[in-house]
Amino acid sequence: MDLALSPAQQMLAHSARSLLAQRCPPERVQALALDPRGFAEDLWKEMAVLGWPGLLIPADQGGSGGSTLDVIVLVEEMGRACLPSPYIPSAVVSSRILLDAGTRGRARHLLPRLALGERICAVAVLEESGRLEPDALAMRIEPGRISGRKLFVADAHAATDVIVVGRGDNGLSAALLPMTRAGIAALPLDSMAGDRLFEVSFDGVEVEARDLLGSPGAGAALIAPGFAQGALAQAADMVGAAQRILDLCVEHARVRVQSGRPIGSFQAVQHAAADLLRDVETARWLVYEAAWRLETAAADGAAAVATAKAYCGEACLRVARRGHQIMGAIGYCEEHPLHLFHKRILAGNLAWGDQTHHLETVAQSIALR
Repeated sequence: MDLALSPAQQMLAHSARSLLAQRCPPERVQALALDPRGFAEDLWKEMAVLGWPGLLIPADQGGSGGSTLDVIVLVEEMGRACLPSPYIPSAVVSSRILLDAGTRGRARHLLPRLALGERICAVAVLEESGRLEPDALAMRIEPGRISGRKLFVADAHAATDVIVVGRGDNGLSAALLPMTRAGIAALPLDSMAGDRLFEVSFDGVEVEARDLLGSPGAGAALIAPGFAQGALAQAADMVGAAQRILDLCVEHARVRVQSGRPIGSFQAVQHAAADLLRDVETARWLVYEAAWRLETAAADGAAAVATAKAYCGEACLRVARRGHQIMGAIGYCEEHPLHLFHKRILAGNLAWGDQTHHLETVAQSIALR
């Protein structure tokens, strides 16, 4: 197992960090939190020019043909900049699901436009319970007319299309629908982290056979790889945010003077910073290992993803909480960016399965009841 980044991946990370430092500083993130759109369309277009939305899509379908680790490296830099964008739902989860769905129906025509950033795809799964398990989904997906509602749909206001998952006759089914189809409406929900979450309602929405992704009732197997990559990308995003918190704390410890000396010279602060470094590095390499296992189609790939996502949720939250202790009062002020990264980690911990969901996956992989 070689988890070292290739020269191309190092260049990708460096170029992403340089661009986001210039185009998405903390001041702009603060401003975008008050913008109804929630993310910068001009920056999204720049990302599209660089090929980021098409990183997972093969070259013959308009993408870059990148690997899972390429995406992880890029998303980690997005988390480090606290970049608000629909990248994970659209460019990671939706792209993977549409690729696995094959060339039937609308999926074949949508992928090249997703790669160019011309269209954005949301994913509507969760219902009243907020659980990802199949038995928690009651809304039916089948040819004809469908009705129901989905909760916590990220960036539905910016999406041109939506993948909706629900029950079929023999299991889960998934359909790809344009957001402009009659009967689909998105209502914004309040969120602590400032991310744009929506309730998407379906009121007698017409679903044709060509809208279905894959075979009816085979949706669980179809969406599983996409959701695994989404969970892993979200873990990488949390690692990036935690790394930025570590950087902020180390910088603060060097310049904040107390009792005539920088607080970084005190052993208690040094130990706290060492704990932050341990958590960030451990989380990062668990994410890289899981990416390697997914890329090599290892049998334990799902368990590795679940381990990484569950651990990152716990470790990165520790980094955020300890970061506030190191920063002191300034870390609790809205003018300082620390709260942005803390909230992003909190939200990321719940996205694409919380710790309970992923720990259950780990338990099943080792035959624990």
